[in-house]
Formats: sequence, C-alpha cells, structure tokens
Amino acid sequence: MFLKMLWGALARQKRKHFLIAFTVGLGVSLSTAMLGVMFDVGDKVNQELKSYGANLNVIPKGSSMLGELYRQADESGEQAALSEFEGDFIREDDLHKIKMIFWAYNIVDFAPFLTVKAEAGEHSVPLVGTWFNKHLSLPTGDEVDTGMTAMKSWWVLDGAPGDESDPGGVLVGRKAAAKLKLKTGSSFEVRVPQTGETASLTVRAVFESGGEDDEAVFAPLALVQALADRPGLVQRVEVSALTTPENDLARRAASNPGSLTRLEWDTWYCTAYISSIAYQIEEILPGVRVKPIMRVAQSEGAILSKTQLMIILLTILTLLCSALAISNLVTANIMERSVEIGLLKALGASATSISLLVLCEILAAAFGGGLIGYLVGLGLAQFIGLSVFGSTVAVKTVVIPLGVLMVLVVTTLGSIPALRALLGLRPTEVLHGR
Repeated sequence: MFLKMLWGALARQKRKHFLIAFTVGLGVSLSTAMLGVMFDVGDKVNQELKSYGANLNVIPKGSSMLGELYRQADESGEQAALSEFEGDFIREDDLHKIKMIFWAYNIVDFAPFLTVKAEAGEHSVPLVGTWFNKHLSLPTGDEVDTGMTAMKSWWVLDGAPGDESDPGGVLVGRKAAAKLKLKTGSSFEVRVPQTGETASLTVRAVFESGGEDDEAVFAPLALVQALADRPGLVQRVEVSALTTPENDLARRAASNPGSLTRLEWDTWYCTAYISSIAYQIEEILPGVRVKPIMRVAQSEGAILSKTQLMIILLTILTLLCSALAISNLVTANIMERSVEIGLLKALGASATSISLLVLCEILAAAFGGGLIGYLVGLGLAQFIGLSVFGSTVAVKTVVIPLGVLMVLVVTTLGSIPALRALLGLRPTEVLHGR
C-alpha cells in the first residue's frame, strides 16, 4: 500500500518533483565538478607552478659552508660564482641518480650549472654552463629529457633556444647583450682569466628573465667545463619537483629527521614533501647538500591551500542554495496538498507515516536528479580541467559516496521546514478550508 501511494504521489505531482530533481541535479553537478577538480587540483597547480622554476637547489657541502661563511647564497637559494674558490664540486656523471630516488616520477626537470667569470672585450660577464636540453638513459632502462630550457620556460627568447648539438651557441641575457652590444646572430670572443682559455661564441638568442640571469651568458656545459678546466664537474643543480604542502610533520623532519618515531619517519619518507625529496637526493648523492627554495615551496603550498579552500566554500554555498530552493518547492507542494494530507490524518494516518511518505517522494526525485547531476558534473569537471589546465581531470572514486551524501544532506535540510509545517496541519481546520 505504501509503495502504491508513493507511486501515485509521484505520478500526480510530476511537475513539482521534476523541479525538485532539477534543483538537486543542478547543485550536485556543480558540486561534483568542483570536488572533482579539488581532488585533482594539487597535481595540476603544482605542474603549473613547476613551469616557473626550481624549488630545490643541490650544492656541494664544501661550497655550501663556504657560501654561508661569505654570504654567497642569496635568499632564493642560488649561489654566486665560486670560480675564485677551491670549493667542492658535483660530478656530472652522478646526476642521473636524481631520477632514481623513491620519488623519481615527481622530479619534473633538473639542470646543472657551472659558473665562471669571463672577459668579452673590455667587459666581464658571468659565463654559465648548463644543459639546454639533455637526453639521459638511466640504468633502470628509462629515457629522460631534461634541462634548463624546460625549467626556465617563462624566459622570453628573441631567437632559438639552446641546443646541445651546437657547442658554440649561447643564450645571452638582455642586460649582458646591451653591455656587450650583441644581438641574435652576433659572434664574439670570450676569455677565462683563471685558465687563459678562449672560445668563439655565437648568440642563438637574447633572453629576458626578469632577474639576475639577464646579466649572464648561458653556454653548453661541456664548453664551460673545458674553459674552466673542470671536466665532468658542476657547481650546483637546480631541481624542479612536484611536492605536497608542508605540515608540522614535514617541518619537524626537515629540522631533525632523527626525532621522528619509526611510523612518523615512514609516513614522512613516503610522502612527497619537499624535505623528504631533498633528504632522498642527499642519500643518493653523498657529499651534497639539498636546499629547498622555501619561498617557492611555501608559495606552492599557500596557493594550493587557498584554491582548495575556495572550492570547498563554493561547494558548500552551492549546496545551501539548493537546500533553500528545495525547501521552498517542498513547502509549496505540501501547502497545495494540505487537503489530501488532512484527509489522511483524519483517516488515522500518523504524522510519522505521512512525513515518511513525503520524504520518500522527495528522496526519489532527488536521487533521480542527483544521478543525472553527477554524470553532468563529471563532464563539467573535464571541461574545467581542459579549459584551465589543458588536461583532463582524473575521476576519483571518493566523489561517488560524496555525491550520495550531498543528495541526502541537501534533501534533508531542504525538507525539514516543510515537514515541520506538515506536522502542524490540523485535519479539522484543513478540511473546513481554514
């Protein structure tokens, strides 16, 4: 009998229940899309931020201590040229190991640097050797393409990017080009006073970075190693890695990993915190110190946290608006059916059974609209991902139970005022038209 009454009520009130289903579907679709983006936004935001430079700086321990002593390391973690010091160096042949740590797939790009002071005519300029675009074959069988070109993608180039196959081709910063009166296609001679070596270089591009790099000349690493008489050696390595925002555990581990319990240590080591990635690089490259560029790392964490908070607040606001709309629709529906409800009460139906009947009607319409809204929301999430990040959004299974929960919460919250009005109806007054 109950199911027959439920079906009859749904059939008679098609328009009202369609509006309820539409309202729930709209709220669920928007909420599903935003939650889908939120659960995948961490990797998307991190990937976008990685295009703006490195967040880890790998330097030799000896050079690190010397730099701190003479205040050579600036706030961003970058080092000044150490050509005048006999500090330690990092072996270029060991750099492939960076892609062999536990979080190897989180290492997006890395590039080594060797800086010497060079003379070009009457002027002195920093000559920086690096990998422009390096192909590495790892012992694991993986093939990796990395280098400065990908890591400094925000640079504005007037010309072609550097190429490893062009040993004399260089990139010249805007300020250095103005000082040396160079432009794309120009050729010039450089001399390294420390060794007396000279080389003829050709400007392949003039770039603008917006920083101190604009005063330097970037050349293939092998060329600078030969000029500086440092074969197979580099001074520092910049690493760009996808990371998880730091929390209290990560900060404690960064200051003293030995203070963690075994469970805390396992959790920290197996989470992509910037401190745990730095620790693993130091493990695989003995004799180096990995310094997180905290200004970049903290910015990533802050941006990600604020983005997720904004999405959560928008989701809650969407659900509240849907609940308010459902409340108005259900209240209007009950008022229109007041005579029917009064008659049911007069025939002996309890307020609980009538409330259960009305609530089941609303839930049936809500779950129908919620299912359609969930499917629409998944498509909307893909549209947002492609429009904003240029890639699809991974569908997380956790969104399904959250979708069911959203339907229950929205429907229940929206029905409470209407059910209270239903319980207040008196059969004698309703049936006499009062």
